Amino acid sequence: MTTVPDVSAASITPVVVRLKLSLLRNGLRQSGGRRAAYIVSVVVALLVAALQLLGLIALRGNAHAAAVSLPLVAVLALGWAVMPLFFPSGDETLDPTRLVMLPLRPQPLVRALLVASLVGVGPLFTLCLLTGSVISVAHGATAWVTAVVGVVLALLVCVALARAVAAANIRLLSSRKGRDLAVLSGLVVAVGAQLVNFGAQRLGSSGGLSALDPAADVLRWVPPASAIGAVDSASEGSYGSAVVQLVLCGAALAGLLALWSRHLTRLMTSPDGSTLQAAEPAARERGSSGLGRLLPAGRTGTVMERSLRYVWRDPKTKAAWVTSLAIGLIVPVFNALQGTGSAYFACFAAGMLGIQMYNQFGQDTSAFWIVAMTISSTRDAYVELRGRALALLLITLPYATLVSVLTTALLGAWRQLPEVLGLSFALLGAMLATGAWSSARFPYSIPQEGYKNVAPGQAGLAWIAIFGGMVSAALLSAPVIALTIWLNVSADGDRWSWLLLPLGALYGALITLLGLRLAAPRTARRLPEILAAVSKG
Repeated sequence: MTTVPDVSAASITPVVVRLKLSLLRNGLRQSGGRRAAYIVSVVVALLVAALQLLGLIALRGNAHAAAVSLPLVAVLALGWAVMPLFFPSGDETLDPTRLVMLPLRPQPLVRALLVASLVGVGPLFTLCLLTGSVISVAHGATAWVTAVVGVVLALLVCVALARAVAAANIRLLSSRKGRDLAVLSGLVVAVGAQLVNFGAQRLGSSGGLSALDPAADVLRWVPPASAIGAVDSASEGSYGSAVVQLVLCGAALAGLLALWSRHLTRLMTSPDGSTLQAAEPAARERGSSGLGRLLPAGRTGTVMERSLRYVWRDPKTKAAWVTSLAIGLIVPVFNALQGTGSAYFACFAAGMLGIQMYNQFGQDTSAFWIVAMTISSTRDAYVELRGRALALLLITLPYATLVSVLTTALLGAWRQLPEVLGLSFALLGAMLATGAWSSARFPYSIPQEGYKNVAPGQAGLAWIAIFGGMVSAALLSAPVIALTIWLNVSADGDRWSWLLLPLGALYGALITLLGLRLAAPRTARRLPEILAAVSKG
């Protein structure tokens, strides 16, 4: 009888580290472009790290140094937690399922992978920021000793956090649908940039770094920022607090390692649920018609349900909608919170969602041929476009109303609410009209894989369709805009401004119907060209 030898952590760790280096080296050998991109990214990352390090060192002696260092480490840890979800292919060793056929025990494997995770630009970048953070707050021999322990603990917590998150979601991240989550990384960057901008402006208007003190007082007890808090406590002579903060960070590390080990054990001993028969849940889903019961009967309801299912299930369609919803809310609300906005900024929400009407057929990609088979007349094309527009309105109308009410409430400009809603509805109607016509006149393909939203060779069509349509929508909205301006400059305008709400809604509905009527004949005539254009990618 042959027994499998127990492989110790000491023998696994060098092998896994060499595996990590080999994967990195072989990946760079694939092409010169990949090597150049990697070198540029390394240089940029190290340059940013060096500048951050110098900035943190410059804070040394400042009374509010801890108020900067503690939130910085907390944000850094948050980055380690979410990055594996958006860039799962950035490190091949993040996927432990590649090792399930080897005779490895979870505990030694966890220690080996933890050491291997310290190899790379990310850990080096994190080490620079942690070093700068402790330098900014450390004073005295005891604080420097605490700093050495704190930096090691904080770095290990960040790495273990990323590994635990990746292991918990590896089945999703290694699937096609999971990889498509990376499309949402653009949303994270956009929203994050707005949050940073908002925070910086609030910080500048509230009297400097002292505004961060309340947040720092909380974060100094939250790992891994508690490791930096321990250094600050030791500098102030609060040795008991420093010990407790280090213990909290150590406990967080132990908990993350235990969680990671648990997920590794499950991955290496349990069957992959994605390979199991799923006929019964699928049958239940097919039999469920809760959404269909709420929609109109006939082709209109079918088209609406199909469009809404695309929004919920297709990764790129979902990413476009989520981005529009987020940016459409952030711009007016954040400007209102800063006291520099206008109630009319709420129209931005309707504009962002109105863009989703453009290139309606390109969103179907090659599956549009199934839809094309059902269009044999102008009437069929009109009903198809009408169903898509109604599906968009089902989300956009309540959303635009909510953003308008929230923005006017924050600004205390309730008198302008009817004007804002009227403008929003008129603008939305104009964008639906021009979007329907543009979808038939300038269709383009959206690649299903990767990060590109336009197939090669069709970028010009996309620019014409979107920006040309937006200019046309602005021109079509000109009557309502002119009426709004006239009422605001008129002496009697306040008495009649409420009329902008019904007039804007009526104008938007009429211009939408006109646009759909004009786009339907063109759609019916150009079905072969549309099908060829949207199937290109």
